[in-house]
Amino acid sequence: MGDRQRDGYVLTQDAELIDLDRVHRWLSVESYWATGRERDVIERSIAGSRPYAALHDGTQVAFARAVTDGATFAWVCDVFVDEAHRGRGLGTWLVDSIVEDLTEAGVPRILLATRDAQEVYARSGFTVLDAGGRFMEIDRRPTRAAILGLS
Repeated sequence: MGDRQRDGYVLTQDAELIDLDRVHRWLSVESYWATGRERDVIERSIAGSRPYAALHDGTQVAFARAVTDGATFAWVCDVFVDEAHRGRGLGTWLVDSIVEDLTEAGVPRILLATRDAQEVYARSGFTVLDAGGRFMEIDRRPTRAAILGLS
């Protein structure tokens, strides 16, 4: 993917442009799903993924990543838009761009998880998992209760 531009924003996959301090704060402090996530874990997660950053005037204002084998499966995660830039469609643009890139790469199955933004992701073509009962997991995250809305 080359950089995309829209309304003064630039969307890039250039990992060199990711503001790791900002992403760490967003995820470990401001998100419900990654509260307390260590910086080194975030660095490793980015290194093992396809990261995306949205920039405005050279400052990162949004982030997401796709974990994928590049052939059969991808998981979109850690979607975060800075509060000052919410309500402008950046999250949808970010996710739509990821889906487009994965589709062009031939990846037929893309998943994500959300506690409260199903309507947002439905605009990008996501539906509730039909085979949810077939999926199993081992979940040792300390934020599990918050992610599931149990706290």
